[in-house]
Amino acid sequence: LYTAPDSCEGRCGEPFNEEDECHCHPGCEAEHNCCEDHGRHCGPEGFSSSSGSISEQELLQLSEQLYGLDHNRARPSDIALNPQHLAGPEETGDRRDRSPQPLYRYVNEELFSKPTYASFIKLLDNYQRATGREEEVTAEELREQQRFLEEVMNTELMRKLFVFLQGKNRYGSEQEFLQDLNQMWFGLYSRGDGERDSSGFEHVFSGEVKKGKVSGFHNWIRFYLLEKQGVVNYFSHNFNGPWDTYPDVLGLQFSWDGFYKEVGSAFIGCSPEFEFGLYTLCFLARPGRACHLSLGGHRLSVQTYPWTKATYGGGRRFIATAYVMSP
Repeated sequence: LYTAPDSCEGRCGEPFNEEDECHCHPGCEAEHNCCEDHGRHCGPEGFSSSSGSISEQELLQLSEQLYGLDHNRARPSDIALNPQHLAGPEETGDRRDRSPQPLYRYVNEELFSKPTYASFIKLLDNYQRATGREEEVTAEELREQQRFLEEVMNTELMRKLFVFLQGKNRYGSEQEFLQDLNQMWFGLYSRGDGERDSSGFEHVFSGEVKKGKVSGFHNWIRFYLLEKQGVVNYFSHNFNGPWDTYPDVLGLQFSWDGFYKEVGSAFIGCSPEFEFGLYTLCFLARPGRACHLSLGGHRLSVQTYPWTKATYGGGRRFIATAYVMSP
């Protein structure tokens, strides 16, 4: 379903990219750098067709289209940030609070009444943040997951993403896409000693604590709500993206109840469906590799990783993490 970094499944004809660990472009045999299964997938009788691969140009074009379709994003007047200290490389790890004020001066909380925001926020209290503790999922929480997926699929942005993936033979129907989103994001797996204690959604959007450090936690809404409660303390930022509107990108240093996050990159001011859709696209197109995108004419990359120790649905992988990369 997705293109594994060491396989040519779904990648036949993909253009050469020096960041890839092995290659599937037409010249890889002459250059002796093909993936081991290149012949099996990309030969005359191969399992994968070049029509199913997603090119670099298609990623750039589609990400700009999704950016334009983020109708629920914050307007410039909806958020007032106070970034304060810009941390150098030698400062991000020293756990010093160099910003006495909160990161968010103001957020227009009317945003949170929009259906995708409201259903997203209901999910955030469904998780135990400590890894190694089994997650107990109630019937109500399952309904909340389903409601969130239904709300994001009601948006023009997610429908655009589905139509693109359907055209790449990744999904045959919207129902199949919904079911797979549910598994890849909400399916439970173990980051600890066998307990089903984590999921892609919990890690990326809600955040976890593992070995005394914050793990994941890449969502601006979650950050704002916890900062407002006084349990997140903003320390500094090491990157501020070039956007003069939302979504923007920040690289953050902060503590969460005393647990530290050295660099927690996040989109700021985007809708839940934008972040959810963009990470899904990159996980399906470039798992384990940099996914090069364009937003408002500015290039950026998203990194995703599949969870390699467990699968679902005949070998499909759960999302381990996804985040926007800040230089």
